Amino acid sequence: MPPPCSIRKVHSMLHRTRKRVLAGVAAVAIGALALTACTSQREDGGDSGEGAGDVDTTFVFGSSGDPASFDPAFASDGETFRVARQMFEGLVGTAPGTADPAPLLAKSWEQPDDTTYVFTLEEGVKFHDGTDFNAEAVCFNFDRQNAFTGVAASQSMAYYWGVIMRGFGADSIYDSCTADSDYQATITLKQPFAGFIPSLSLPSFSIQSPAALEEFKADEVGGTDEAPIQSEYGQGHPTGTGPFVFESSAPGEQVILKANPDYWGEQGVVEEIIFKVIGDTTARRQALESGSIDGYDLVAPADLASLEDSGYTLINRAPFNVLYLAMNQAAPGLSDVKVRQAIAQAIDKDALITQILPEGTEAATQFMPPSVIGWNDSVTEYAYDPDAAKALLAEAGYTEANPLTITFNYPVNISRPYMPNPEQIFTNLSSQLEAVGIVLNPVTNEWVEYLDLIQGGSDHGIHLLGWTGDYNDPDNFVGTFFGAASNEWGFDNAELFSALTEARGLATEEEQSTAYKAINEQIMQFLPGVPLAHPVPTLAFDARVTSYPASPVQDEVYNLVELSE
Repeated sequence: MPPPCSIRKVHSMLHRTRKRVLAGVAAVAIGALALTACTSQREDGGDSGEGAGDVDTTFVFGSSGDPASFDPAFASDGETFRVARQMFEGLVGTAPGTADPAPLLAKSWEQPDDTTYVFTLEEGVKFHDGTDFNAEAVCFNFDRQNAFTGVAASQSMAYYWGVIMRGFGADSIYDSCTADSDYQATITLKQPFAGFIPSLSLPSFSIQSPAALEEFKADEVGGTDEAPIQSEYGQGHPTGTGPFVFESSAPGEQVILKANPDYWGEQGVVEEIIFKVIGDTTARRQALESGSIDGYDLVAPADLASLEDSGYTLINRAPFNVLYLAMNQAAPGLSDVKVRQAIAQAIDKDALITQILPEGTEAATQFMPPSVIGWNDSVTEYAYDPDAAKALLAEAGYTEANPLTITFNYPVNISRPYMPNPEQIFTNLSSQLEAVGIVLNPVTNEWVEYLDLIQGGSDHGIHLLGWTGDYNDPDNFVGTFFGAASNEWGFDNAELFSALTEARGLATEEEQSTAYKAINEQIMQFLPGVPLAHPVPTLAFDARVTSYPASPVQDEVYNLVELSE
C-alpha cells in the first residue's frame, strides 16, 4: 500500500484538448488534480514510450464489466460507453467538466429553422483504417441507424436511436442527411427536437468508418431481442476517429487499446489503455492497493475512508443521475396503481441512503436530478408508511392469506454510478417490502444479460436500474424512460407519451420548464416506478495519476490523463 501523499486540488487549463473549442469562446477551466511526487506502487504495465522518460505510459483502469458491444450504435450502458469514448468521436462532444454540448468532429453548426441543422466538419481527419472522414461518412452513419430492422432495431440493441429518434424508418423523426460538400452535412428532422444537438454527444451517435462497417458486416446481428448476438464488427473491429485504436479483447478479462499514431487532435502521454474487468467492488479496491491497476470507478461507500487515509486520490463526480425501482406493469399485479403506491410507501429512502449509499447521496423525489430543467419542487411524494402500504395492498385484494407475489430482478457483479452496490440495495429494499407482506422471488443476472432481459422482453417484475444523464436536457431523463411504450415499464399511456413528445420540441427554457414540471407531476401520479436516490459516484487513483478528466456525464477520454511515473 502506498504511503500517504500530500494532495491539493487546483484549477488549471486543460493541457491536452481534443480540438473542440467553440469559436469565440474561451477555453474552459476545469478542476484538475496536482499531487506531490510519491512512489508508484504499480507492479505491472506497458513499456514506456519513446520520449516519455521514466513514465510508464500504460494506463490500467479497473472496469466493473465487459463492454456489451464494440459498435456504439448498439450500446446503452456506461461500461460500453467508457471504452467507446476512447476510440470513437461524434459530431458533438461536451465542454470539459460539464454536460454542455461543444464541437468535436463538427467544428461548428447552424440551425436555419426548427428542424434543419447544417454542420461544418473538421478537415483532414481519418478513420483508424486510413479512410477519410467527411460529410458522406456522416450521412452513411445516420442513414444506417435509421434503416435498422429486426433484432438490430430492438430496445436491447439500438436503444438510443429508438428513444431519441422515436423509432426507425418512416416512424422516426429523422428525415434525411445530405452531403452538401466534402465538409458540410445537413441533417433534417421531421419535427422540432430541442435536445437534438446535446443528444449527439452520446457515443451511440459516433461516426464510424463506412468501409469497416461494410467490410465486417456490422448490421448482421443475430439472436433474439432478449439475447442478441453482435456482428463480426461489433465483436472486434471498431473503427473510429478517436485517440485510441482497438488492439484486443478477452471477454471477462480485459480490453486493450493503443494510442492512435495518426490522431487528428492532440495526443497525450498514455500510449496503451488496459481495461481490466473486475466485477466485484472489493476486488477492484484490492487491485488498486496491489498496484495492478491505476484507478477505478464506482468506489464502494465502505471503502472511501480507508482509501483516503492510505493516500489514494478520490474524485467525486456531481450526481447527475437517478437510481430507481422500476415496476413492470406487464407483470401480474403491477398494473394496479394501488399496488404501485403500496410499494412506494413501503420503502424508506432515508434508511436506504444512510445504510447503503455513499455519503452526500440525496433522496430522489422524481426521475431527474434537481439540476435539470423542469425539476418540480412540489411534486407528489409517497412518504414511508408501512401501515398505509398494507392498507393499499388490502384494497387491491392482497392479504396475509393471499399475499402479493412478485419477481424482484437485480444485477450482480457490477457497479454503476447510480447503483454502486446492487446486491446490498436489493437486500435493504427486499426487507422493507417483505415487512408489509409482499412475497418476493429474487432473480439475478450478470450485467449484459440483465440489460437484455429488462429491455428485450417482458419476463421481469420490479427491478433495480437507473440512469446517469448523457447530456443536460430533461428529455434525456423522463423522455428516455417514458417517451414511448417499452419492455422495461410495460405500459401504454398515450397522454404521457403525447405530453413528452410535445415538450421535447419546445424552443425556450421557460416553456420547457413549465411543461416538464407538469410532466414530472403526471409521472409521479401515474407512478411507473419509485425514484430512490441520486448517489455520488467516486473514482480512486494511484498517486502516479496526476490529472484525470472527470466529467458528470463520464465523457472521459484518456489522452487527457496525466501520469508522473
